[in-house]
Amino acid sequence: MMTLLSNLWWLLVLIGVMILVHELGHFWAARAFKVKVDVFSFGFGPRLFGFQRGDTDYRFSLFLFGGYVKMVGDQPGDAHAADPDGFLAKPRWQRLIIAFAGPFMNVVLAVAVLTGLYMVSYEKIIEDNGAIVGHVVADSPAAKAGIAAGDKIVKIDGAMNPDWEAIMTREIERVERPISVSVERGGRVFETSVTPLLDEKSGMGDAGWEGQNAIQVGSVSDGMPAAAAGLQKGDLLLKVNGTPIHSRYTLPDIIRRSDGKPVTVEYSRTGFAAGETRTVTMMPKYTAMDGPARWMIGVAPEVKWNIQKTSLSFPAALNESVKQNAKFGTLIVQMLRGILERRVPAKSLSGPIGIAGQATQAAKEGPSSFLTLMSMVSLNLAILNLLPIPILDGAMILTLLIEMVMGRDISLNVKEGMLKVGFVFLMMLMVFVLYNDIARRIAPGILLGLFR
Repeated sequence: MMTLLSNLWWLLVLIGVMILVHELGHFWAARAFKVKVDVFSFGFGPRLFGFQRGDTDYRFSLFLFGGYVKMVGDQPGDAHAADPDGFLAKPRWQRLIIAFAGPFMNVVLAVAVLTGLYMVSYEKIIEDNGAIVGHVVADSPAAKAGIAAGDKIVKIDGAMNPDWEAIMTREIERVERPISVSVERGGRVFETSVTPLLDEKSGMGDAGWEGQNAIQVGSVSDGMPAAAAGLQKGDLLLKVNGTPIHSRYTLPDIIRRSDGKPVTVEYSRTGFAAGETRTVTMMPKYTAMDGPARWMIGVAPEVKWNIQKTSLSFPAALNESVKQNAKFGTLIVQMLRGILERRVPAKSLSGPIGIAGQATQAAKEGPSSFLTLMSMVSLNLAILNLLPIPILDGAMILTLLIEMVMGRDISLNVKEGMLKVGFVFLMMLMVFVLYNDIARRIAPGILLGLFR
C-alpha cells in the first residue's frame, strides 16, 4: 500500500507540473488575444473545488491525470460561437498560436529544468581512453561483427571518436538497421557493420556490447553466497577466476557458465590499505531471482562512473540543456518512427503505471534524476501533442494550416468525424499502455532509463 501511495504521489508531482505548464501555455496565449476562458481545469470530470476570478472558473476536477482550458465559442454550433471574444471568432493565425502554445511551453519547461539543474550541479562522465569495449555478449550482433573486449570504437556512422552515450543512442535509433563501425585493435583499424537487435525486455535496440568501466557491487542479496562471503555494496570488483572485470556482464556471465563450480572473486574496498585487495571463493547457487533459474552468487554489478561534477554558467547551462533535449527529442522521434515501421513493438510504450514507477525510482535517486526525468517527460508530452491525431493539439494545428492554404473552413461534418475517431483512438491507446504497464509488472525486468 505504501509503495502504491508513493508511486501515486510522485506521478501526481511529475504529471501535475507537465499539465499545469501545458495548459498555462494555452491559457496565456488565449488571454493575449483576448479570448474569454470559461474554465481552467486541473483534471477531468466533475468539479471538486476551485474559485472564480473574472470570467474564468479555476478548478480541480476528479480525475487528476490531465487537464484542459475551456474557451468561449471553441466549438462550431456553440451558443457563443459568434462572440467576438470567442475562440472561433479569432483569425486562424491567432488560433494556431493558441494551439501551439501548450506544447511550446512543455519544450520551454524541459529546457528550463535542465538549465537550472546544470547551473547547480552538472555531471559529466569522463572516458579518458575513449570508447573501449569492456564486454561482448556471445552470439550478439557485436560478436558476429568481429568485435571483442579491448577493442576501441573510433568511428560510428561517420562520427569520429564517439563516447558510449553516443554509441548507445545510435544503437537505439538504428534497431534492425546496420551501423558502420571503425574499430581499432592493436594499433590497426578495421571496418565492420553492426545491426542492433530489439531487446524484448527494454523495447530498445541492443548490439550486445558494453564500454570498459570500473565495476562495483550495486547490491548483495541476503542468503546468497556473496553475502556469506562478506561482499558489500560499493566494493570494487577486480577479477573473477583470473579474468579482469570491466563490464557488468563479465561476472554474471562467468558464474552462469560455471556449472556450480567454485568461483574466485578479487575485490577492493574503501577503507582497505592503498592497493590492498582481497580474494574470496564461493559456490554459486542455482536459483531464480529475477528471471529463469541460473547459477548466481547474489551480486548485482553496476558501473562505477568516473564523474566530473561542476556547475555551469547560465549561457553554458542553457547550451548544454538544449543539446541534451535535442538528444532526448531525437530518441523519442526515432522510437515513434520505429513503432510505425514495425521495427520496435508498440509494447515499449509506457502508461501512467510505468511513469509512476519511474518517477518513484528517480525520486529515490535524488533531485538530479527526478529533474532529468521531468525534462524528458515534458519533452515527450510536447512531441506527442504535436502528432496529427484528432483531439490533440497537432491535429488542430494541421487543420488550421490546411484551412489557411484553402482559404476556407473544413466542413463541420469532417471535423466532428475526426474528433470521434480521435477520441476512440486515444481511449484504445490508454487501454493498451495500461495493459503494457501491468504486463511489465507481471514479467519483471524493465528498463527505467538510458541517461544518468
